[in-house]
Amino acid sequence: MAVAALRSLLSQAYARAERRLPALTRLKAPEPLPIALHRRRIYIVPTRFGLGFGAILATMLLSALNYTNNAALLLTCLLAAAAFNSMLLAFRTLDGLSLQAVRPGHAFAGTPLPVDLGFTAGGRARAALRLDGAGDAQHFALDANASADVRIELPTETRGPLPLPRLRVSTTWPFGLFRAWSWLSPDTRALVYPRPEAHGPAAPGADSEGERAQGGAAGDALAGLREYRAGDPLKLVAWKASARHANLLVKEFEHPRDRDERRLDWHAIRGLSHEARIARLARWVLEAHAASARWTLVLPAETLGPDAGIGHYHRCLAALALLP
Repeated sequence: MAVAALRSLLSQAYARAERRLPALTRLKAPEPLPIALHRRRIYIVPTRFGLGFGAILATMLLSALNYTNNAALLLTCLLAAAAFNSMLLAFRTLDGLSLQAVRPGHAFAGTPLPVDLGFTAGGRARAALRLDGAGDAQHFALDANASADVRIELPTETRGPLPLPRLRVSTTWPFGLFRAWSWLSPDTRALVYPRPEAHGPAAPGADSEGERAQGGAAGDALAGLREYRAGDPLKLVAWKASARHANLLVKEFEHPRDRDERRLDWHAIRGLSHEARIARLARWVLEAHAASARWTLVLPAETLGPDAGIGHYHRCLAALALLP
């Protein structure tokens, strides 16, 4: 009975705290976007400079009262009023700020992962904002009714989904006497690609080194020109033809099917561990994409391709990253 009564009291206390202080009980869980800051989730404390300034004001107040110095008393009251107003301005700098979008980039395991955070200011300007994540702090400011992207870089160690850490946005504007801050926990996951193998054998069906360097083998016929797409090698750009058009044009060659199409087969790799196979396939995908070749990626549960281009490149690396 006593244990049940204690549990009931604790659950009631938790529910009461959640109603009165939602920022303390709910902000550790991931939140859907957009995330808007309001008065129930903004904290304010004096900085060390603010505490020292408060001690000086207290000394000035005691001295002015002790010596009945009206001028010193007036100065103390004016400085105290300015300090209290700076606390209000620090709160208003965060109140109404909104995180609208989170756009994770791409990275291989062991390299920093860039993440772009899209903030909107609302109806007032935001000055001297600071964003703290897993890496270095980023400073930014927003004009009224404006938006901006803030980029952070997250450290990565292993492949696979990477949840975003809890972020802190803060400000000490205008005088550095008070620090106002709030927590952001966006419900977004990034994907870390597997670290490719440093050295190893070439993929089955890979072109020669000279052909990979030129983007087409000797004797390949020029099939035509097309508009440049993101990920196309610059060595294939037809610069003279592009000078006469508004967009860049890229050369396309007619490759023999048995030479420019590669089969990257999981089952064909022998004598390697599970992660070593993934690393080798990741390197083969990078080499095939760099050579502008078509390739098929055969995995234990699915087959991707044959295809080429930046979209196929990211689909293959994502499939490798999500392998058990």
